[in-house]
Amino acid sequence: MNSTPRVLDPCCGSRMMWFDRQNPDAVYGDKRAESHVLCDGRQLHIQPDSLMDFRALPFADGSFHLVVFDPPHLKHAGPKSWLRAKYGVLGEHWREDLRQGFAECFRVLASNGTLIFKWAEDQVKVREVLELAPYPPLFGHPTGRKGLTHWMVFMKPNQE
Repeated sequence: MNSTPRVLDPCCGSRMMWFDRQNPDAVYGDKRAESHVLCDGRQLHIQPDSLMDFRALPFADGSFHLVVFDPPHLKHAGPKSWLRAKYGVLGEHWREDLRQGFAECFRVLASNGTLIFKWAEDQVKVREVLELAPYPPLFGHPTGRKGLTHWMVFMKPNQE
């Protein structure tokens, strides 16, 4: 096993999408470290490896082969809602925040590296978010009951 992590998840939340939530090949980051009891009694733990802001990642250029970017997708959620606890909420300047997030994710991505982007189209259309990315996605797929969650794959251009 490679001793240097190859994967970055800078908005890991509770690592819901991960099959192996302790994968040693990944660095799990988030700006929050907290625990909640959800309305159905389940525990929600947000325990990143390190606290970080996806707009200013603490890594050198080209540090990772794969970045998974799953930022908060809600502009509005109640202050004590389970949605806010589970997914986080975008700030007032969400467009600039996401633009910076994409830029930072691509900065820490190695040349020819892959960015996986996940977006739930509940309050902001995916086309509005894609306008903020520095490169177009290669392909993607909507999922969920109503097709509102989108998965997209980007590849950083070769910069050698």
